[in-house]
Amino acid sequence: MTTREGTKENMAVSKTMLMPQEEMLEIQNKGQKMKIGIPSDLEQVEYRVPLTPQAVDLLTSYGHEILIEKNAGKMASYSDKEYRATGAQIVEKKEEIFQCDIILRVAPFNEDEIDQLRGNQAILSNMQIQAHCSESIQKLMQKRVTTIAYENIENEHGFAPFVHQMSQIAGATSITLASEYLSNTRNGKGVLFGEVTGITPAELVIIGTSTAAEYAARAALSLGILVKVFDTSVYDLSKLEEKLGQRIFTSVFYPKVLRKALISADAVIGAMQFNTTPKFKVSEDLVKQMKEGSVIIDLNASQGGCFETTRCTDLKNPAYLKHGVVHYCVPNSPAIVARTASISLSNILIPILLSIGDSGGVDNYIKNSRGFRKGVYIYHGILTNHEIGRLFNLPSKDIDLLLAVF
Repeated sequence: MTTREGTKENMAVSKTMLMPQEEMLEIQNKGQKMKIGIPSDLEQVEYRVPLTPQAVDLLTSYGHEILIEKNAGKMASYSDKEYRATGAQIVEKKEEIFQCDIILRVAPFNEDEIDQLRGNQAILSNMQIQAHCSESIQKLMQKRVTTIAYENIENEHGFAPFVHQMSQIAGATSITLASEYLSNTRNGKGVLFGEVTGITPAELVIIGTSTAAEYAARAALSLGILVKVFDTSVYDLSKLEEKLGQRIFTSVFYPKVLRKALISADAVIGAMQFNTTPKFKVSEDLVKQMKEGSVIIDLNASQGGCFETTRCTDLKNPAYLKHGVVHYCVPNSPAIVARTASISLSNILIPILLSIGDSGGVDNYIKNSRGFRKGVYIYHGILTNHEIGRLFNLPSKDIDLLLAVF
C-alpha cells in the first residue's frame, strides 16, 4: 500500500484511540474480544474485501481474533502473507469462517451459505435485496442470526457512509466504463468519450441526481462531454447544479425532451437515489430508439433498474446487447477498482468494529447506536425490516420494541 493509502486508512479511528493509555487499557478490559470471520467472495464474483491488512493489524492489537479465508483479498491485491503478518489466521475452508461470532463480507449470502452458518451470530454485509428471496430470508431467520446491511447503516447525523462512498466510486467508474464500451476494444463504435477540437463532443444522459450521478457528471464534464441530467424533482436538479458549480442541461421527465436526448446520446447512466425503488424507468420502446452501439450503464440494477431492459449481470459477463444497445448492469460495479473500494469499506468499518468491542458486543452497540440499528434487518431471527416483509409477505416487528424485550 502506498503512503497516501496508508494515511487515509489510518484516519479511521475509534474514540478510545484518543484517550490516555491507562484509560484505554481500562476500556479494553471492559470491552468484548471478538472473533471475526471474513470469507472469500470470489465465488460470488465480488472482488472487494471488507478489511485491509492495516485494519486487521489495528483490530488484533486490541485483542480481537481475525480469521480470513485463503485468497479473500487476492483481487484487491492483498496477499495472505500480508494478512498473516498483521495477525490474521488464514483458513482453507469457508465452513470454519462461518463458525465465527461476527462475519464480515461484501456479497450477500446465498442459500447454500446460509445452511453452513453456525447460527446465533452477527453478519455484516451488503443486503442487495434483489439477491434475496422469501426462502433465503426465512433461512436466515431460522438460524436466529442478527443481520446488518451496510447500505442501511447511518452515522449519528443521518448520513449513510457506505452508500455515499460506494456511490462516489460507482459514479466515477461509470464514465471509464462508458468510454471502454464505446471504444473498438469492446467492439464499440470507436467513439472517444470526450472532446476533440473540431468534432462534436460525445453526449451523456444521466437518469437521477444521486451521489453517483454527481460523480459521474463531474468526471464527464472534466472530459468535455455534453451532460444532460433528468430527474423527478426540480429542487434536486438545482442542488446538483449547485454541487457541480456550473450550469448543465437539466430537465424533469418530459417525454419529448427525454426522447430527443436519448436518441442523440452516446451513453446513458441510470443513477437514481440508492435504497429506494427507482421512481422512473426508461421504457423499452425508448431504448429501441437509441443509437446502435450506444451504451447503457445502470447503477441501480440491484434495485430493479432504471430501464425496462435491465437485467443484473456480474463481472465475469458484465454486458449484453439489447436492441443494438450495450447494457452494463453489474450491481457491484465498484468492485472493478477493488483495492480502492476495499480501503474505503475498511475505513468505515474500523471505527464501527472498535466501538462494538468497546460497548461489549453487537447487541449493546445496536442498543446504543441508532444509526447502526437502522442497518439491522433481522434481529436474533426476527425480521425487523418492514420493506422486506412487504416484498416477501413475511411478518416483521419494530426493532425498538424488540430491544425492550431482549
